[in-house]
Amino acid sequence: MSGTDLAHVLRMWEQDKASATLGIELLDVGVDHHDDGDLGHAHTRMTITDTMVNGHDIAHGGYIFTLADSTFALACNATGRTTVAASCDITYLLPSRLGDVLVATARERLISGRSGITDVTVCRATDNAVVAEFRGHSRALRPNP
Repeated sequence: MSGTDLAHVLRMWEQDKASATLGIELLDVGVDHHDDGDLGHAHTRMTITDTMVNGHDIAHGGYIFTLADSTFALACNATGRTTVAASCDITYLLPSRLGDVLVATARERLISGRSGITDVTVCRATDNAVVAEFRGHSRALRPNP
């Protein structure tokens, strides 16, 4: 974890029951400091269980999407702004199977005003094969008056 105050994002993660129910583990969250602003990053991990596979004996894409989306949320909230998804898309590249451990890596690419773009790569832990690429477009909420 970085030296930045991450209380906001850690509190959000503690309250995320959806991610906890799926067994998504937070490995790292932090902020990279750049001359033109701070950008968040995050790493998470999830094991594909028997309740996550479909009739083809591969993981439902929705579970992989949720892993990527949860990691996206951590990265784009790491700087302390309350940020939500405006839109997201994912490209599935390889199937995941029962017992696979997936690691998601998210990195904010840019922030412009209240909008941002974060890329997430989901890899199989055993061989680092890329399972999916996800792009999230975020929108910071206005502070309460």
